[in-house]
Amino acid sequence: MGFKCGIVGLPNVGKSTLFNALTETAAAQAANYPFCTIEPNIGDVAVPDPRLNQLVEIAKSKETIPTRLSFVDIAGLVRGASKGEGLGNKFLATIREVDAIVHVLRCFEDTDITHVEGNVDPLRDAEIIETELMLSDMESLEKRLVSLEKKARTGEKEAKFLAGLMNKALALLIDGKPARLADISDDERRAWNELNLLTTKPILYVCNVEEEAAATGNEFSQMVVAKAQQENAAVIVVSAAIEEEVAQLAKEERSEFLETLGLEEAGLDRLIRAGYDLLELITYFTVGPKEARAWTVREGTKAPKAAGTIHTDFEKGFIRAETIAFDEFIKNNGENGAKEAGKMRLEGKEYIVEDGDVMHFRFAN
Repeated sequence: MGFKCGIVGLPNVGKSTLFNALTETAAAQAANYPFCTIEPNIGDVAVPDPRLNQLVEIAKSKETIPTRLSFVDIAGLVRGASKGEGLGNKFLATIREVDAIVHVLRCFEDTDITHVEGNVDPLRDAEIIETELMLSDMESLEKRLVSLEKKARTGEKEAKFLAGLMNKALALLIDGKPARLADISDDERRAWNELNLLTTKPILYVCNVEEEAAATGNEFSQMVVAKAQQENAAVIVVSAAIEEEVAQLAKEERSEFLETLGLEEAGLDRLIRAGYDLLELITYFTVGPKEARAWTVREGTKAPKAAGTIHTDFEKGFIRAETIAFDEFIKNNGENGAKEAGKMRLEGKEYIVEDGDVMHFRFAN
């Protein structure tokens, strides 16, 4: 099961630099001109989770396999992207394919790096991108509604239902608001998600600041934090320049380097975890002498579906899940100790997997 976060923003805000650091490669060319990233680069990254190391230590597993998240580096959007400016249509189509949006905002001054709008203003930049996404959604909805409303007038129930959802989204967009603000019922949720609107995707704002402000933020990032709070959106502060430098260091040197800058951990670790949380994902584990492995499922996933992330046969033939909560696994020094303490549970098809569960699935061939 793959989950993708698309990195978006205006040109020259640090998207490709951040992506390079994330993937520890130079796959995305970072250059001082718009559209240096023509094809979207995709990189898989491990999701940092110290719990996995604890499980390995107890189980003496030979191999450690973390869960992963994909990041897509999408070329810079500009004003008029929804009308095709700057190859906008192509890049907007790429955004439709991701599960969440990581919106990088330039929050640093640097006369050597040109700003496509002439000066640094992260709130204006955010509005430019949001406007282009809204205009693209409006155009998409208006096109689809023409034929759908004709069917609805004939009394077709499904067409009437979908037209109602689309008009609900369109009313917000016309009012200059993203479609994610719509009040959607549980019964409408699946069809709503299938509309695949750009402005319904969850957003994480990333404030790219200068090195000196990496630990504390600055006046620009504070503006974005205030905006995110109003929108109930997520936000983190990083210095892409620092992250790129950290990515080139040997792992044993990174902590010391970060400490000299007053940072407890790499900003990328916070970014990856924030992206994971943004998608409402949780982790369960399988543990044994051969390997300890983390698996990703969405919050609210039932045991058979979780088993299916390992292999479809596990879901089809699911019988039960032997489950130990992470804390109990650690507290009782592993599976045997947890069993003896009565902390292993046998869970059936209706069990909703909890974050940190250590699981072993029984299934029929």
